[in-house]
Amino acid sequence: MKLYHSPTSPFARKVRILIREKDALGRVTEELISAMEDPAALHAANPLGKIPALVMNDGTSFFDSPLICEYLDVALEGPSFIPAANVERWRVQRLHALADGIMDAAVSLTFERNRPEEQRSEMWMGRWRRAIERSIAVLEDEVTSFDGAVDMGNIAIGAALGYLDFRHAGLGWQSKAPELAGWWKDFSKRPSLAETAPPA
Repeated sequence: MKLYHSPTSPFARKVRILIREKDALGRVTEELISAMEDPAALHAANPLGKIPALVMNDGTSFFDSPLICEYLDVALEGPSFIPAANVERWRVQRLHALADGIMDAAVSLTFERNRPEEQRSEMWMGRWRRAIERSIAVLEDEVTSFDGAVDMGNIAIGAALGYLDFRHAGLGWQSKAPELAGWWKDFSKRPSLAETAPPA
């Protein structure tokens, strides 16, 4: 299998963390690609032109990071990071969805901030910042539930928080969520996260 990714994408990082937690680097080749350059190989793997995209040996492809994670969790050997059923599954998937929402808002904020100043929308930037702040507050309230075995919810939250530190340190989320910041300080030391950290 081949995973198209960018080292700065939090969605791709989430998948790459999972691959390492499954000890499956020997089964998935990671290939750098720039979605902004509209490469034909990426379009063939994902008509939406987004990363990550996972291509099977037979040419079949999966896109959208939650789907890729769900597939790899089942297809790869090793511990399962997405519970199969019942309340625990929905707890993990809820955290996964919240983390993805933080990533969506943060990536949108990055793109908007990179536009010429006169073209930026302060209204949208404010909405995205507030969405991130509200979501961080929820995670701060629930951080004690992150103890125990690592799951897909933890992984996704780690990718989201790492992206905030990388692109939006000015938001100061850690000072507003000290318990979450403490959890993140420890969790970010896992080899799977250290190996996938975005470039400084």
